[in-house]
Amino acid sequence: MKKMTNQELKSKLGDYFAPEGLYQKTKDMSFLGKVSCNVESIVAGSWHEIVIDYELGASGMADGSVFKATFRFYSDWALFQNTDPAGANYISAEYHASPTLPGQSTATVQKLSVRFDQKGHERPFQKAVIVDTYDGYLKAGDHIIIRLGDRRFGGAGTRVQTFVEENFKIRCYVDPLGTSRFAAIGDDLVIQVVPGVPAQLLWAGSRIVRAGEKFPLRLRAEDEWGNTCRNHPEKVIISATLDGKPVYQKEALLAEQGWAVLLLEDLPTKKTGELAVTARLPGHLTIKPQTFYVTIDKNLMSPRIYYCDLHVHSEDTIGTNSTSYNLTYGRDVSGLDVLAFAHNDFNITTERWNKTVELIRQITHDGSFVAYPGTEWCGSSCAGGDHNVVFLHDHDPEFPFLKTGEHVRSVDWNEDTKGGGVEPGAWPLEELWAAYAKDPEGHLLIPHVGGRRCILDWHYPKLERLIEIGSSWGHFGWLYQEAMERGYKIGASMAGDEHRGRCGGGVPGTAVFGTKGGMAGVISPALTRKDIAQSLRARHTFASTGERTYGIIHCGDHIMGDEFEHQGPATITYRFLGEAGWDEIVAFDHTGEIWRRDLQQELGYSERKIRFRWGGARVKDRYRWAIWKGTVTITNAVINDFQGLGFEHREETCWRESATTIGFKSDTYGDVDAIEIDVSHLATATIRVEGTIDGYVKVGDPLKGNPFVHCPTFSWEISGKELLEAARLKKDLPGIEMFLGLERMSEQPAPRDVSGKIELEPKNGPHGFRPVYLLGRQVDDAKVWTSAMFIEFK
Repeated sequence: MKKMTNQELKSKLGDYFAPEGLYQKTKDMSFLGKVSCNVESIVAGSWHEIVIDYELGASGMADGSVFKATFRFYSDWALFQNTDPAGANYISAEYHASPTLPGQSTATVQKLSVRFDQKGHERPFQKAVIVDTYDGYLKAGDHIIIRLGDRRFGGAGTRVQTFVEENFKIRCYVDPLGTSRFAAIGDDLVIQVVPGVPAQLLWAGSRIVRAGEKFPLRLRAEDEWGNTCRNHPEKVIISATLDGKPVYQKEALLAEQGWAVLLLEDLPTKKTGELAVTARLPGHLTIKPQTFYVTIDKNLMSPRIYYCDLHVHSEDTIGTNSTSYNLTYGRDVSGLDVLAFAHNDFNITTERWNKTVELIRQITHDGSFVAYPGTEWCGSSCAGGDHNVVFLHDHDPEFPFLKTGEHVRSVDWNEDTKGGGVEPGAWPLEELWAAYAKDPEGHLLIPHVGGRRCILDWHYPKLERLIEIGSSWGHFGWLYQEAMERGYKIGASMAGDEHRGRCGGGVPGTAVFGTKGGMAGVISPALTRKDIAQSLRARHTFASTGERTYGIIHCGDHIMGDEFEHQGPATITYRFLGEAGWDEIVAFDHTGEIWRRDLQQELGYSERKIRFRWGGARVKDRYRWAIWKGTVTITNAVINDFQGLGFEHREETCWRESATTIGFKSDTYGDVDAIEIDVSHLATATIRVEGTIDGYVKVGDPLKGNPFVHCPTFSWEISGKELLEAARLKKDLPGIEMFLGLERMSEQPAPRDVSGKIELEPKNGPHGFRPVYLLGRQVDDAKVWTSAMFIEFK
């Protein structure tokens, strides 16, 4: 109702009793109140105490009401705890009464309690700090003060999310009447999450180039969490050698404004060999020089390898930063050649979708950068699971409605949708296929493992030409093998599935997106929208775990992805190019592993250098990661040195606990971590590995963990003599490819360039052909899967 004056109230009511002045004060307030915060800008991955002040509005809060401060589920902000006030990430909530007016009673609330629930509200604002009220009401004007990372008891504060975000939002809700129905409180709290100072350099370019072809090579400066720095015009010195001989020298500045990047387009490529391009920042002596290796080959069938990220999100659905930001980041920072969006189909509005299509048309230029619009069909696993739709054709995509008017979202259900219903569209998966089956060449469907993992009970060969076997969610080699076992002729791809604004091999976070975003390499005659589309559908791809590596297989004139007939035994040739050095090359068919090349053995085992490896995932579904904490104890020997490999970020680490013990902690999502150890007197040693495995903590105390029910603890003891004799020992654990491994290593550096031949006997599988694909793994667990060749032996 309209606010009345005291005279109007007297006229309407006559005599009455009420606190003096409270009516006017209440009517001047917003009904649900307002929130404020003590910070406006924070550095990604830094430590802070964040104070949220909720000033109650006219509604007050009834006995048993609840307040929530929520943020998006993709954030990897450290998990909050409420049990150790002196510990990190401690949260607290306090009640502060406002002054009473004459005749006004005090509020009666007796207690507040605070908790954290990772799925405590509605997507996308799922992560929630929840304050419960007990035994009384709160009045208008009172305050609830929430401290995230309360430092008053000696704690370190809270570690904020590790990735940059423009306008990070905290959306606050209140249940004012105690009915469990929530309403948003005023405007969102907005914080700018910005990059820190330079801590490392990173290159992006093609790992192999045809002799005489120009190619772009990009350098960027990153902070300690892998965010690209901004506004740092640092002097950089570039030098290059070809097979060890100097061929290039240059001084330049990183960009003065915006992302701290440098584009090189004048590197020499006329002569064949391995070009090693090294960058260093003379003003930052603690930052290590960074070298990028480019093989120049006169026989390469394409000008260079084109790197694709076919699964990118933006804030238009559940990603970070705008669609324009993500497009330009992919082109200008991570140096992608090809990018495709995957807007969650149930989230994207028609207006935002149309804007994406227009932006993609504006930024696509044949010869330099190709982008495609795309959606992510978000059907539940029971209906087929997540499938991306990439619109390869040049005309208007039929989304969210077909030309015939049919609605082709999985469901229409987003935060802008009015009403509380869920309207199914193309559901189940067969209806999505039917929507685009009339133009298979103009579309590419990619089943994948993300939140709602694909189930390979469903497959439509005309549209599904690639399968995503890795992303920032983890590594899923088992999925490609399952496809081969089922007889599906489908190619290998990896992608970012990036929700954090860092497409093109994005840096790992510390929550659900715990591995580097993947990429696909595509062999195409040219970087044009048409040629790339044809090459993707031809399965001329390899899948990379985010590094600019390269892998290819041939059989005569055929390459990976091809299906063909063959008479007699087949000779498969392969080549892998990397950076850290190749550890092993493994060949598979529909039966599993059929051949393995151990590069450590070829180089010659050391008498003292060994490696402990661990990895895998607890489950195949969304919250899959395994949280490992443990020790490696070596007695009757001497630990001379050790180093961790495969760790994704600074919170995964290993350390020396004592003369005989190394401690470690890391999370694995299907990937593998390792510690290389230099041990004297290995022949007399006893090696014992033990620790715990935890999983996803939805609600409750993260300090207590969530033990993996099938394997909460692990222990394993062997003798050094056993390891010297066997060279490789492995202990399988419950879960998805979870294991412990102890292996001998060589003291020689692993090779960056590995090639060879495999002789394949003429034997078809149960589906009338034999699929063959290769996996290359580097010493740092970077991997490349080639697409399979599908050989029908006659």
